[in-house]
Amino acid sequence: MGPDHSMRLPDESERLRDLGYQPVLARRMGGFGNFAISFSIISVLSGCMTLYGFGLNTGGPSVMMWGWAGVGLMVLFIGMALAEVTSAYPTSGAMFYMANRLGGRRWGYYTGWVNLLGLLGSIAGSGYGAAQFIGALIELQFGTEPTPESTLLIFGAILLVFGVLNLFGVRMVGFLNSVSVWWHLLGVAIIVGVLWIAPDGHQSPSFVFTKFVNNTGWDNPLYVTALGLLLAQYTFTGYDASAHLSEETANASVASARGMVRSIWVSWIAGFVLLAGLTFAISDYATTSEAGVPPAQIFIDAVGTDGATFLLLIVIGAQLFCANAGIASASRMTFAFSRDGALPGSRLWRRVSSRTQTPYPAVWLAVVGPFVLALPSLYSTTAYNAVTAINVIGITPSYVIPVFLRLRHPERFTPGPWTLGRWSRPVGWIAVGWVSFATVLFCLPQTSPVNAETMNYAAIALAAALLLATAWWPFAKSSLTTPTYDTSSRGTQLMEDIV
Repeated sequence: MGPDHSMRLPDESERLRDLGYQPVLARRMGGFGNFAISFSIISVLSGCMTLYGFGLNTGGPSVMMWGWAGVGLMVLFIGMALAEVTSAYPTSGAMFYMANRLGGRRWGYYTGWVNLLGLLGSIAGSGYGAAQFIGALIELQFGTEPTPESTLLIFGAILLVFGVLNLFGVRMVGFLNSVSVWWHLLGVAIIVGVLWIAPDGHQSPSFVFTKFVNNTGWDNPLYVTALGLLLAQYTFTGYDASAHLSEETANASVASARGMVRSIWVSWIAGFVLLAGLTFAISDYATTSEAGVPPAQIFIDAVGTDGATFLLLIVIGAQLFCANAGIASASRMTFAFSRDGALPGSRLWRRVSSRTQTPYPAVWLAVVGPFVLALPSLYSTTAYNAVTAINVIGITPSYVIPVFLRLRHPERFTPGPWTLGRWSRPVGWIAVGWVSFATVLFCLPQTSPVNAETMNYAAIALAAALLLATAWWPFAKSSLTTPTYDTSSRGTQLMEDIV
């Protein structure tokens, strides 16, 4: 599997015209940069750290470690199946365009809405998580307890800074994401190395790989084990960024597919090492599992307050890189979705700067949107979780909709230069089956008893997003276009939107 070297690699600008679009974005990102943006959004130093406490209480070490290994394999199947479709259709619209092409306008429209809202929710989750960690660091150093207002203010500052940086063009985005790769890899190595050397003792391998813990209130161990898989599944999102940045990537038909798959398997290895390092270093399980930020408790127990501050700075840096990459990915999706007339105010959101060739209004939507999603945090954590839950239940299903349509309508699909060959159908069906199972998991209640505070609002958030999309459909369907090989009029229109 991989690129078919018997095929002549396409001219990417000409290929984009064939797919129905006039090139207007700067194709200045290389293959490493394309891999780096997906790797930065997956961000094992963000996802694993943020959800580590959930894992400690929902299955414990054994489910975290073996769940990471198993879920990572399933996500690799998803990534390979999606990469094959991406190679055939390397556009910024990604799954929206793929579903549009393989299933029709309505399939593309709903896929695009869920994907875009999921991306905005992802920025809200990662950026707000970084704000919470910064608040914890400030409290650790200065004794100032964070409030919902101060956390939201920090979050707004994070969005503003990275929104401005994204306006400088794709080269700046690529540079920051390249730095992010080494920050993550060296960060994992430093954290694991410190946790291996500094503590006076470590947990045994049997503890790390066989200990089961259930603090959920549910009695069924199989149900708790299934819930525990969500730590890994929540973390393994965002690799569609390689597709969203494909119109700015050289040799995108191969580089975007390869970057997507590489980001998954590198994260798979790095995340396993990080989880193992944290779990071996646990000093007191009860104290750690009850801490507000369990990894910070592990750091404090291992190296004291000053050492913990240094390690927290590594984690916060990774979370900031994750938020930056998320803004880049969401802005390109906004641009592409608006290019086909699917969003309210599409003519504004598809505008591109003539100087930087960056969709700057779309960048600002990717800044303002997550901030609006985070406003409920001022009065209710439950309400905030309900709003941002669209990330976890929205993005992953959108990854396999194009794969399912490609399997359902093989006659409509012509593979690109990166192909799975004879493994395409089995890999694709494994991906569809796993996501169907995982989507049900997303909707299950995670804590018993179930009440207003413990209810899982993911399904409600998805339903609300679909209702919003349905309400706009009568207005969108009249302007929503299906790209064709006749691109002359569309190219003219898009060029008029460059300012």
